[in-house]
Amino acid sequence: MTTSENASAWPDHKPTALLVLADGTVLEGFGLGAEGHAVGEVCFNTAMTGYEEILTDPSYAGQLITFTFPHIGNVGTNDEDIETVNMAATPGARGVILRSAITDP
Repeated sequence: MTTSENASAWPDHKPTALLVLADGTVLEGFGLGAEGHAVGEVCFNTAMTGYEEILTDPSYAGQLITFTFPHIGNVGTNDEDIETVNMAATPGARGVILRSAITDP
């Protein structure tokens, strides 16, 4: 297979999200979830499970969380581990940065 044949076999996905760092570095990716923009401190979390606790924990207010575990979502979530009942009234994480997300089809 030639290079031109191989290139046409794969869809050309356009980035739908940008991560712009304070030093001017721009990283392109694909957004999922709510549309919009967020400004915050990028922090990391090393957890392999418990995403719902991390994303709803008020201690992450104003931050963009990135996980060091590369596959987020493959173990599911549960309603028992939600840290904040009223997300509209309690500040939480402003966004999540993932390497690979597992989503329902």
